[in-house]
Amino acid sequence: MPTELEELVEFLHHGNTQIRQVAAEHLVGYSQADLPLFKRNQLEPVKDLKLLVKDYAPIAKNALTILINISHDGEVLKSLANDDAFLETLLSRITSKKEVGANEIAMLLANMAKDDSLQRVLELKRDVPKELSKSEWAMDQLMDCFVKGAEGAYNKDADYNYLAYFFADLSKFPKGREYMTTPQTHDSDIIPLTKLQVFTSHESHIRRLGVASTIKNCAFHVPAHQTLVSNLNPDPTLPPPHIGANILPYLLLPLMGPEEYSDEDTEGMLDELQLLEPDKERESDVEIMKTHLETLLLLSTSLEGRTVMRQVKVYPIIRECHLHVEDEGVREACDRVVQIIMRKEEGEEEEIPEGAMAEAGAGAGKMVALRPDEEEDEDEKLVEIC
Repeated sequence: MPTELEELVEFLHHGNTQIRQVAAEHLVGYSQADLPLFKRNQLEPVKDLKLLVKDYAPIAKNALTILINISHDGEVLKSLANDDAFLETLLSRITSKKEVGANEIAMLLANMAKDDSLQRVLELKRDVPKELSKSEWAMDQLMDCFVKGAEGAYNKDADYNYLAYFFADLSKFPKGREYMTTPQTHDSDIIPLTKLQVFTSHESHIRRLGVASTIKNCAFHVPAHQTLVSNLNPDPTLPPPHIGANILPYLLLPLMGPEEYSDEDTEGMLDELQLLEPDKERESDVEIMKTHLETLLLLSTSLEGRTVMRQVKVYPIIRECHLHVEDEGVREACDRVVQIIMRKEEGEEEEIPEGAMAEAGAGAGKMVALRPDEEEDEDEKLVEIC
């Protein structure tokens, strides 16, 4: 005989709207503690919840919340991520200017990106949401949601911050890194990553964290290093790559405080990093700082990256960061960067500047599989909400 909870789950596909609403509302709390309840009868409740995403707004929001909370389960995740019709439902709703559950959809997409099958969104074409985008590519539309929709500018009910985690997870895959670092001919040769990098200093911690991890993951794509560290220069008469992401200012600014530098230090330093305000503050999250430092270390693995970082005087910035941040992880990351960028190239005599940090430790770590729950292993973190 079914329990009261099992009967409540059955009401998710009831014909009466009010009964569906009560069932969905009451089941939200159980979605955090009773996963088997939602896997009954070969995931029948999950199938019902997918349909409820298209129901009235209060029901749809609760359905999305439940799916977010149970999507850590591998079987549920596969059911969500491999369902083309459900993916299209989420994309059509998140790109709508009037979707009140857009932030929840962004969270769910971030969790779904944990499954390898979601790479297909990188090659997915769909109808153009004309108020939002000019592109028929799903990824471009999601980028437009993130960029144009910041702080409710596109949809008053959404800020799309959690798409930063979605981009971070997709950039774990080679196809994702290639998309992020390749000029898009259908989009005036814009490099998608340049749309994200401006948010490394955004007030939203979610955006800063997600974008920092996306950039770090893209830095594993060594062929793109020259593009990443080069200045923007859309002159087609120059040899390729004639378009650069100019990513270094966006990695270095969060590492900088109000310190003043000598003329020798600032000679050659990027213009964006000079004459900062006297109240300039460093990134407050040491984990984000370490991520930026690890990205710099990854970029220094190529000659192009090391050469540019030496030319634009990255060393003094890292030196001051090491001096003023009292976190052992940050200081170790500073050590590693300095040991690489200030080491002479093959055939040259090695010379680390006086006052440089102690011998470096290990490398820049593994790919970032971004999730906000810090108590779980980094590769297993998932968005969960109440």
